Amino acid sequence: MTSGLQFSVLLFLCFTAFQESQASQNCLNKQQLLAAIRQMQQFLKGQETRFAEGIRIMKSRLNTLQNTLIKSPPDSQTASCPDLEAPDNGKKFGSKYLVDHEVHYTCEPGYQLVGLSSRLCQQNGSWTGDAPYCKDISQCSSQPCLNGGTCVEGSNQQYKCICPQEWSGSNCQHQTQTATPQSSVANDAAFNRKPRCARIDRTQHCSCDAGFQMSGTPDNGICQDVDECEIYKVDGAPRLCMYNCINIPGSFRCSCPSGYKVPGDGKTCEDIDECSSGIHNCTRGAMCVNIGGGFHCVSPECPRPNGNTSYVKTSPIQCERNPCPMESRSCHHAAKTISFHYLSLPSSLPTPLTLFRMATASAPGRPGPDSLRFGIVGGNSRGNFVMQRSDRQTGELILVQSLQGPQTIEVDVDMSEYLDRTFQAKHVSKITVFVSPYSF
Repeated sequence: MTSGLQFSVLLFLCFTAFQESQASQNCLNKQQLLAAIRQMQQFLKGQETRFAEGIRIMKSRLNTLQNTLIKSPPDSQTASCPDLEAPDNGKKFGSKYLVDHEVHYTCEPGYQLVGLSSRLCQQNGSWTGDAPYCKDISQCSSQPCLNGGTCVEGSNQQYKCICPQEWSGSNCQHQTQTATPQSSVANDAAFNRKPRCARIDRTQHCSCDAGFQMSGTPDNGICQDVDECEIYKVDGAPRLCMYNCINIPGSFRCSCPSGYKVPGDGKTCEDIDECSSGIHNCTRGAMCVNIGGGFHCVSPECPRPNGNTSYVKTSPIQCERNPCPMESRSCHHAAKTISFHYLSLPSSLPTPLTLFRMATASAPGRPGPDSLRFGIVGGNSRGNFVMQRSDRQTGELILVQSLQGPQTIEVDVDMSEYLDRTFQAKHVSKITVFVSPYSF
């Protein structure tokens, strides 16, 4: 309670008491009360003046703000860029044309992209760079024929692989079973059996076991093995088996390359996970990564210290930047986190295919970024990948050109965070892709 209000209450109580008993000893006399009343009147007059002055100042400021808003230009609409078309014999990825959004380009097999692989929508409503185009290249320049096969140019963007004798398939990806010489088959009792014969009504009837067929005359015939692998071959690749067909007396069996096993169906090939089964030879401290037909031992390492920038390993696949000095701009713009990821892919996967996603999440009690930018910062010289936004907080690494194995590809992608268009942090993911020589 303020002193002025306390005094007013006291004055009121005393004035009431004065009316009831002027002889009261607890209250002020008449002259003192009149003086107190005059003092309160001056106090209220001062308060009224200050209140009026505050109202006048507030009205003046509101009028000034109103005039400023009336004279200001209308709110600018969210800038956007004109539509873009995919290049001839190519593809365009990205359908949002607002500021800070990107589009990416890639070409069909047999063509090479000339120009920028991505363009950014700028604040002025224009795209960065010029539109790229796809240039026709040799069909054999990508070396599609495996295992020593020879590539021969064809028409309509087609090529043909001439394979060594022990390999077959459109890309020489299948190992063929060496044919058993006919002479050895003819002399092998397992592949040639006597028929089962019976004479019925003076006529001899002969039959063969399943998987054999009659050859010769009924009186002098023989049951020869049916080569199922040879019968069901199409374009040099066995149809009966996923990988390799081996003819056996009366039937066939399927085999798989090293690092694979034949599951219960007897026809397909299933990768052996050496890492989970513990049959790898990775040393202590190394991480085992299972790939198609084998495994790799990897030991991700953090970057070496560079000036004020240094990293510490916080998990087997992640490094985090140590705190930066306040004045070190280069340190603040270096990657805040670096993570390592390993993918195993079969050959000839259909595209486009999403391989990897990056996203952000704000810490509890802290505002998250209001803008993200995603990009490929290394390892995409052949244009096999594009990076595009899938939603407001997620970016996707997309495979846009089918890969032929065996090969290992490394690609680095980053995600930059912005708040009110001010750079906050950058995160880098280093992705290693192991491509199997087989399509399974």
